[in-house]
Amino acid sequence: MPQGFFPGIGFLLTNHWRVFLTGMVTTLIIAIIGTLLGFVLSLPLVALRILPTSPNDSKIYRIIRGVANGFSKVYIQVFRGTPMIVQATVIYYGVIYLAGYWPAFIAGITVVGLNTTAYMAEILRGSLSAIDNGQYEAGKSLGMSYPMLMIKIIFPQAIKHALPAFGNEIIVNIKDTSVLSVIAVSDLFYSSRFLTTTYYRQFEVYFIVSMLYLFMTLSFSALLKGIEKKLHVRHHVDLPTSQTTPEVMDL
Repeated sequence: MPQGFFPGIGFLLTNHWRVFLTGMVTTLIIAIIGTLLGFVLSLPLVALRILPTSPNDSKIYRIIRGVANGFSKVYIQVFRGTPMIVQATVIYYGVIYLAGYWPAFIAGITVVGLNTTAYMAEILRGSLSAIDNGQYEAGKSLGMSYPMLMIKIIFPQAIKHALPAFGNEIIVNIKDTSVLSVIAVSDLFYSSRFLTTTYYRQFEVYFIVSMLYLFMTLSFSALLKGIEKKLHVRHHVDLPTSQTTPEVMDL
């Protein structure tokens, strides 16, 4: 490896670009799948927090609701109150201790998904609470059951309002996958450590790594802004000609 900062950068990119590319692909796969997993798991979790109450509820339903609400609160507090690097070690080695070996790659996706679930559940709950009560009354006046009301009217609006925050979670997860190196997940950061131990030139290696993380986060930020802009424009174009939405929205 030649002496000098820029010659060293050129040497690493020319001779070891596969290491960086493989690390980037692994990082993106874990971040995207983990975020999608967190989104899917957050839906039932937030549903447990907003189960409806009524004076006519049976004692069994009240107990079930209390247990479900308590579980949801504890889950969110635990995963929001502990660092992901600690969660990764506890989950990875805990599963090994209880059930035996499992791949670090799968463990990384699991950790990111479970961690993201807690944050997305709170994001989605905040979006649900911001929806006007008239939407609930409109659905009830149309004879909708509570599950149908949530699926057809409430959740679609809440997800649209929470879309920017969901996009931020993907960007955060792209950066936070670096902590998964503690369980030997071959993401961008962990893969680059091979080069530092080979050439003992940490600065050039980690400079390239930082630029690649910046490239990924900026690219996803631009992509998500474009998607959000298109959805915003489509909403304003389609809303006046809709045959069903205004009937609900105006109530």
